[in-house]
Amino acid sequence: MSRPGEHDFATVSSRTVYEGAIVALRVDEVAMPGGTTAHREVVEHHGAVAVVAVDERDRLVLINQYRHPLGRRLWELPAGLLDAAGEDPVDAARRELVEETGLTADRWSVLVDVAASPGFTDEVIRVYLATGLTEVDRPDPEHEEADLEIVRLPVAEAVDRALAGDIVNATALSGILALAASRARGDGRGRPVDADWIDRPTAFDRRGHGA
Repeated sequence: MSRPGEHDFATVSSRTVYEGAIVALRVDEVAMPGGTTAHREVVEHHGAVAVVAVDERDRLVLINQYRHPLGRRLWELPAGLLDAAGEDPVDAARRELVEETGLTADRWSVLVDVAASPGFTDEVIRVYLATGLTEVDRPDPEHEEADLEIVRLPVAEAVDRALAGDIVNATALSGILALAASRARGDGRGRPVDADWIDRPTAFDRRGHGA
């Protein structure tokens, strides 16, 4: 038997249970330590991007959007799926910022990457920091986005709301607290927009649903 941390969790077999518009569900048979195998359900998903947009008054742009699985509106960052073929992630982030808030930004950097729930899904979200905001025309929204509430909160207040449990969206929490941590260590800038993204999801796209 291999020592802890050295086992190769090879996929012995795999079958697709469901394939939809934005997710697929497969069941993998995976080699376990000791010579056994176990089944693991995996939800394949597009990668996604989100934006921590901070204006000249040090206010964070948040949206309040209805999320049907939880049955209520959540405070979130502007965000969206990487579902356009060949689209660069930062271009997707720029697009989502315009579509959801009617804003563009002059300066972009990578703030943090978030594995949404790696126990069952490969979804990973790249969160950008955007500053130098300018208002532009927002396209006509559809579906849940037609009901979006857009607010600007002082960054310190957004951190307080996150820690108080008023903001529960995982990506928003990660982005807000990453910004606070980055500022606390003295830089507050983030990584280059072309920083390596090791865990960007690819399985769902290989089914022909995106890039």
